Amino acid sequence: MRNVERYPVEGPNALWQMYRTISRFKAVRNFVFIQIARYCPSLPVKNWIYRRVLGMKVGRHTAFALMVMVDVFFPERITIGDNSIIGYNSTLLTHEYLIKEYRLGDIRIGSGVMIGANVTILPGVTIGDGAVVAAGSVVHKDVAPGARVGGNPLREL
Repeated sequence: MRNVERYPVEGPNALWQMYRTISRFKAVRNFVFIQIARYCPSLPVKNWIYRRVLGMKVGRHTAFALMVMVDVFFPERITIGDNSIIGYNSTLLTHEYLIKEYRLGDIRIGSGVMIGANVTILPGVTIGDGAVVAAGSVVHKDVAPGARVGGNPLREL
Protein backbone atom coordinates (compact mmCIF):
# COMPACT_ATOMS: atom_id res chain seq x y z
CA MET A 1 0.00 0.00 0.00
CA ARG A 2 1.32 3.45 -0.88
CA ASN A 3 1.80 5.96 1.92
CA VAL A 4 -0.34 8.91 0.75
CA GLU A 5 -2.25 11.70 2.46
CA ARG A 6 -5.84 12.00 1.20
CA TYR A 7 -7.70 15.31 0.95
CA PRO A 8 -11.39 15.18 -0.03
CA VAL A 9 -12.78 18.00 -2.21
CA GLU A 10 -16.29 19.35 -2.72
CA GLY A 11 -17.57 20.59 -6.06
CA PRO A 12 -15.69 20.08 -9.33
CA ASN A 13 -12.91 17.51 -9.59
CA ALA A 14 -9.71 18.13 -7.65
CA LEU A 15 -7.68 19.22 -10.69
CA TRP A 16 -10.02 22.18 -11.17
CA GLN A 17 -9.16 23.14 -7.60
CA MET A 18 -5.36 22.71 -7.80
CA TYR A 19 -4.56 26.37 -7.15
CA ARG A 20 -6.10 25.99 -3.71
CA THR A 21 -3.23 23.58 -2.94
CA ILE A 22 -0.33 25.34 -4.72
CA SER A 23 0.35 28.90 -5.82
CA ARG A 24 0.35 29.73 -9.51
CA PHE A 25 3.78 31.35 -9.11
CA LYS A 26 5.29 28.16 -7.66
CA ALA A 27 3.72 26.01 -10.40
CA VAL A 28 5.04 28.23 -13.21
CA ARG A 29 8.50 28.63 -11.64
CA ASN A 30 8.82 24.88 -11.08
CA PHE A 31 7.61 24.11 -14.61
CA VAL A 32 10.21 26.43 -16.18
CA PHE A 33 13.11 25.02 -14.15
CA ILE A 34 12.01 21.42 -14.66
CA GLN A 35 11.95 21.98 -18.43
CA ILE A 36 15.47 23.46 -18.30
CA ALA A 37 16.68 20.45 -16.30
CA ARG A 38 14.96 17.96 -18.63
CA TYR A 39 17.02 19.14 -21.61
CA CYS A 40 20.23 20.09 -19.79
CA PRO A 41 23.19 17.85 -20.72
CA SER A 42 25.17 18.69 -17.55
CA LEU A 43 24.46 16.39 -14.59
CA PRO A 44 25.91 18.83 -12.00
CA VAL A 45 23.70 21.65 -13.35
CA LYS A 46 20.61 19.40 -13.29
CA ASN A 47 21.31 18.38 -9.70
CA TRP A 48 21.86 22.02 -8.71
CA ILE A 49 18.44 22.93 -10.12
CA TYR A 50 16.78 19.99 -8.37
CA ARG A 51 18.45 20.75 -5.02
CA ARG A 52 18.61 24.55 -4.90
CA VAL A 53 15.59 25.66 -6.95
CA LEU A 54 13.10 22.81 -6.53
CA GLY A 55 14.06 21.72 -2.99
CA MET A 56 14.57 18.04 -3.79
CA LYS A 57 16.98 15.98 -1.70
CA VAL A 58 19.39 14.51 -4.25
CA GLY A 59 22.43 12.47 -3.21
CA ARG A 60 25.97 12.70 -4.53
CA HIS A 61 26.61 11.34 -8.03
CA THR A 62 22.93 10.71 -8.70
CA ALA A 63 22.23 10.97 -12.43
CA PHE A 64 19.02 12.08 -14.10
CA ALA A 65 18.86 11.06 -17.75
CA LEU A 66 17.46 13.26 -20.49
CA MET A 67 13.72 14.10 -20.28
CA VAL A 68 13.09 12.98 -16.68
CA MET A 69 9.89 14.65 -15.46
CA VAL A 70 9.75 15.35 -11.73
CA ASP A 71 6.57 16.47 -10.02
CA VAL A 72 5.75 20.07 -10.96
CA PHE A 73 3.68 20.91 -7.88
CA PHE A 74 5.56 19.20 -5.02
CA PRO A 75 9.12 18.28 -6.12
CA GLU A 76 10.37 18.96 -2.57
CA ARG A 77 8.70 15.67 -1.57
CA ILE A 78 11.27 13.68 -3.61
CA THR A 79 14.35 12.19 -1.92
CA ILE A 80 17.01 10.23 -3.83
CA GLY A 81 20.13 8.69 -2.32
CA ASP A 82 23.70 8.63 -3.60
CA ASN A 83 24.85 7.14 -6.90
CA SER A 84 21.40 6.32 -8.30
CA ILE A 85 20.26 6.60 -11.92
CA ILE A 86 16.85 7.82 -13.03
CA GLY A 87 16.34 6.61 -16.61
CA TYR A 88 15.32 8.46 -19.76
CA ASN A 89 11.81 9.93 -19.84
CA SER A 90 10.86 8.65 -16.39
CA THR A 91 8.17 10.42 -14.34
CA LEU A 92 8.21 10.95 -10.57
CA LEU A 93 4.80 12.00 -9.22
CA THR A 94 4.16 13.13 -5.65
CA HIS A 95 0.55 14.18 -6.26
CA GLU A 96 -2.63 12.72 -7.72
CA TYR A 97 -5.67 14.89 -8.47
CA LEU A 98 -8.75 12.68 -8.69
CA ILE A 99 -12.48 13.31 -8.99
CA LYS A 100 -13.41 13.56 -5.31
CA GLU A 101 -9.99 13.91 -3.66
CA TYR A 102 -6.36 14.68 -4.17
CA ARG A 103 -3.47 12.70 -2.72
CA LEU A 104 0.06 13.66 -1.77
CA GLY A 105 2.90 11.30 -0.97
CA ASP A 106 6.67 11.38 -0.67
CA ILE A 107 8.89 9.46 -3.06
CA ARG A 108 11.98 7.96 -1.42
CA ILE A 109 14.57 6.34 -3.66
CA GLY A 110 17.59 4.80 -1.96
CA SER A 111 21.26 4.76 -2.89
CA GLY A 112 22.63 2.70 -5.77
CA VAL A 113 19.17 2.38 -7.36
CA MET A 114 18.75 1.88 -11.11
CA ILE A 115 15.48 3.17 -12.58
CA GLY A 116 15.07 2.17 -16.25
CA ALA A 117 13.73 4.32 -19.06
CA ASN A 118 10.05 5.34 -19.19
CA VAL A 119 9.31 4.35 -15.59
CA THR A 120 6.44 6.04 -13.72
CA ILE A 121 6.80 6.29 -9.95
CA LEU A 122 3.56 7.09 -8.12
CA PRO A 123 3.19 9.08 -4.88
CA GLY A 124 3.96 7.47 -1.54
CA VAL A 125 6.46 4.91 -2.82
CA THR A 126 9.80 3.91 -1.28
CA ILE A 127 12.42 2.15 -3.40
CA GLY A 128 15.13 0.52 -1.28
CA ASP A 129 18.91 0.73 -1.69
CA GLY A 130 20.34 -1.25 -4.60
CA ALA A 131 16.97 -1.98 -6.23
CA VAL A 132 16.55 -2.21 -10.00
CA VAL A 133 13.32 -1.14 -11.74
CA ALA A 134 12.95 -2.39 -15.32
CA ALA A 135 12.18 0.01 -18.17
CA GLY A 136 8.52 0.83 -18.76
CA SER A 137 7.38 -0.11 -15.26
CA VAL A 138 4.75 1.59 -13.12
CA VAL A 139 5.92 1.65 -9.50
CA HIS A 140 2.70 1.62 -7.48
CA LYS A 141 4.04 -0.03 -4.32
CA ASP A 142 7.21 -0.10 -2.24
CA VAL A 143 10.26 -1.93 -3.61
CA ALA A 144 12.51 -3.82 -1.18
CA PRO A 145 16.25 -3.11 -1.02
CA GLY A 146 18.13 -5.12 -3.64
CA ALA A 147 14.95 -6.25 -5.42
CA ARG A 148 14.63 -6.48 -9.19
CA VAL A 149 11.16 -5.50 -10.30
CA GLY A 150 9.32 -4.62 -13.47
CA GLY A 151 6.07 -4.46 -15.35
CA ASN A 152 2.58 -3.11 -14.94
CA PRO A 153 1.41 -4.31 -12.52
CA LEU A 154 4.80 -4.27 -10.80
CA ARG A 155 6.18 -7.67 -9.85
CA GLU A 156 9.47 -9.21 -8.79
CA LEU A 157 11.60 -10.45 -11.68
